[in-house]
Amino acid sequence: MTEIPPDKMEYGVAEKGTTPAYDGARRRSSVKDPRIGEAAELYGDAQTAEEYGYVSRGVDSNVDLITSLKSRHIQFIALGGTIGTGLFLGIGRAFVQAGPLSVLIGYTFTGMAIFAMMQCLGEMATWLPLPGAIPQFCARYVDDALGFAVGWNNWYSAAITLCAEISAASIVIGFWNEKINAAAWITLIIVLVIGLNIFAVAIYGEAEFCFAGIKIVTIVGLLILALVLDLGGGPNHDRLGFRYWKNPGAMKEYLSTGSTGRFLGLFSTLINASFSYGGVEMVAVAAGEAENPRKNIPKAVRRVFWRILFFYVLGSLAIGVLVPSNDDKLLNPTRPGAAQSPWVIAINRAGIPALPSIINAVILTSASSSANAFLYTGSRYLFALAQNKQAPKFLLACSRTGVPYWCVGITASISLLTYMSVSSGANNVFAWFQNLTTISSLFTWCSICVAYIRFHAALKAQGIDRNEMVFKSPFQPYLAWIALIYFSMIILFNGFGVFIHGNWNISDFLVDYIGVPIFFGLFIIWKVLRRTKPHASADVDLYSGKAEIDAEEWEDQIPRNVLEKIWFWIA
Repeated sequence: MTEIPPDKMEYGVAEKGTTPAYDGARRRSSVKDPRIGEAAELYGDAQTAEEYGYVSRGVDSNVDLITSLKSRHIQFIALGGTIGTGLFLGIGRAFVQAGPLSVLIGYTFTGMAIFAMMQCLGEMATWLPLPGAIPQFCARYVDDALGFAVGWNNWYSAAITLCAEISAASIVIGFWNEKINAAAWITLIIVLVIGLNIFAVAIYGEAEFCFAGIKIVTIVGLLILALVLDLGGGPNHDRLGFRYWKNPGAMKEYLSTGSTGRFLGLFSTLINASFSYGGVEMVAVAAGEAENPRKNIPKAVRRVFWRILFFYVLGSLAIGVLVPSNDDKLLNPTRPGAAQSPWVIAINRAGIPALPSIINAVILTSASSSANAFLYTGSRYLFALAQNKQAPKFLLACSRTGVPYWCVGITASISLLTYMSVSSGANNVFAWFQNLTTISSLFTWCSICVAYIRFHAALKAQGIDRNEMVFKSPFQPYLAWIALIYFSMIILFNGFGVFIHGNWNISDFLVDYIGVPIFFGLFIIWKVLRRTKPHASADVDLYSGKAEIDAEEWEDQIPRNVLEKIWFWIA
């Protein structure tokens, strides 16, 4: 067996024809900065790693600062990191179109598919936690062309969603003041999210920890309030029960009549739910900068189930019993801010005057938090593309605190598109952005499922026992196939409304389907230019970058009392 040269051994990097960097043993690199060791193993040489730096995972000895994401950051990002305006504002449109039962079914079915997809992603991210993660998994396990297409699709999706959330925030602020030009609020939010992302990932993590905590407490409080109001505990003591499921009805007709109309209403909720669930995969993107990822990522992925159940499924049920789907205030474009939210409409109907401003503040926090999260995600997708040599090399440059500052800056520059809302109307711009990002999220989820199917086959072909892995998702690869078919169906019929007789509109058609030629165009471009081929299962690279991560040692958290035991379970 050929020995690894000493200059490569320091960084855990092997040249072609030598022993692989990862040989099954858990070794710690002798290099002082483990970030450089991990980067060197990925890039193939230590010089590139030292020149550009790398993202952080732990304490940076050069600046004596904790620059990675702690366990509590990861857990709260998983629980509430990307809960934005979809759950608070966008869900209102679904109730108008489809009715409460259709929304409940749509969010439940989509949530089940999301959970299946996250199981796939969790297993891959635990095996090899890399920054950006998803494009790298697709390039390694399937085809370099898929990694290119997914990476750029994910980047523009995150960048456009950043615009959508900033646009939504400008709508929300109008609840208090419509006289000040929206451009002022847009500028403030852009500056805020850039500030939270440019200095250190730990600052982003702390912000998301606080934002997510506010959202979690608010949603739990709203669910309790919904139960109280439904049982007649509000100021008017009106017991609602399921009154609004009878009149105006549980399932509304949409674009047609009878059973067909009710089915179309139900199907429309799947598209709306996809936007609300957008960004749920963020926990895997953050895996590359997380402390003890082999422990924290599986824990976070399992929390996704409770996020889906409590926030989306029970949330849609609560709104459905409190607000009739024909309420004229529901998603009325002439009403600013939280007045459009079904939650605030329910509170006003119950006769509680003090809460709307509080809920408005929470919705503004959610929009800002989600914008912050998508700037982080987009920058890491761009960083992952540069690692795959599918984006310019200068994007690899990181600050001393491990922030890829060029990636953050370029992604943040896309947020300037939000100023279109000043002239076109924030509500219209929000609707455009929502449609554009929904289909790109669906392509991301499909790609994760495809990558997992190939990852599963590669493990089998290379004789790796999944029972010995830190995190093993159940019922595989069947879960991956079911989720792939489900998401593909939504992509295919995403713009079904324009094909109904009398509803053809070229603008709506382009918004609904422009993401399809963009994605496949990116795939074909890289396929033709680089003449890439799908990776055979036996040849899939499962190990590059894994040695340094395996060698890291993390101290176990031992609770000293009951309160710490509860906190360690939560975060």
